[in-house]
Amino acid sequence: MASTKVKALVIEAKDNKEKDKLATLYSLEEGKLFACFRGVRGVKAKMKAAKEIFTFGEFVVEDTKAGRIVTEANIIDSFSPLRADLDKYYEACSLVDILKKLSSQNADPALFIAIIKALKAVCYDGAPKYYSLVKFLITIFENMGYKLNFDTCASCKAKLSGKKYLNLDYGEIVCANCRQMTAIEISPATASALKLLKETPYEKLKTLKLGGGGEIKALNLLSENFEWRFGSKFFIA
Repeated sequence: MASTKVKALVIEAKDNKEKDKLATLYSLEEGKLFACFRGVRGVKAKMKAAKEIFTFGEFVVEDTKAGRIVTEANIIDSFSPLRADLDKYYEACSLVDILKKLSSQNADPALFIAIIKALKAVCYDGAPKYYSLVKFLITIFENMGYKLNFDTCASCKAKLSGKKYLNLDYGEIVCANCRQMTAIEISPATASALKLLKETPYEKLKTLKLGGGGEIKALNLLSENFEWRFGSKFFIA
């Protein structure tokens, strides 16, 4: 039977039978894949820790008639500090919930790198609440071609010197003259937060200090854009 080694993140794990776990992995090589961890709910199970959500590692996955089975696991990082801080844990849950809703069974190296960097920023780097989550959403939209341009209107190409709007029909920033019925006004605090978070690397998010609740306003705006693009909401706490 064929086996494959993948570098992956466990983004979901559900109990199955007496001691098994059915897991969703997001991998560098294949994108989203589904596999069973057999016997890992036992007290002395060899891969007991590897089955947990947020576990990042190298997994050997074997194709069988019963489906794909994880036969080996080498943990690179379990992001264990997330479990000791409720705010960090919930933000990490938001990140993987987004990944579950948008990822496909196709490799996307840029998205894989982004989720690992985002989790590290939340877990270890001291990124303030929601900064990493908002940046991850920006990364997703820009990878899809919905770039946040605060300099010129995406429609008429005029310089954006006055009020700015997010046109939900096209996921682009437009001026007052080009806004449509579905457009949402972007406040100065929101625009500033989005611009700064976009331009700052994940590992330096802790150095930012956003004012006026900009990160929350930015998260609300992007979550609405997410729902418009994908037809579903993601977990936010």
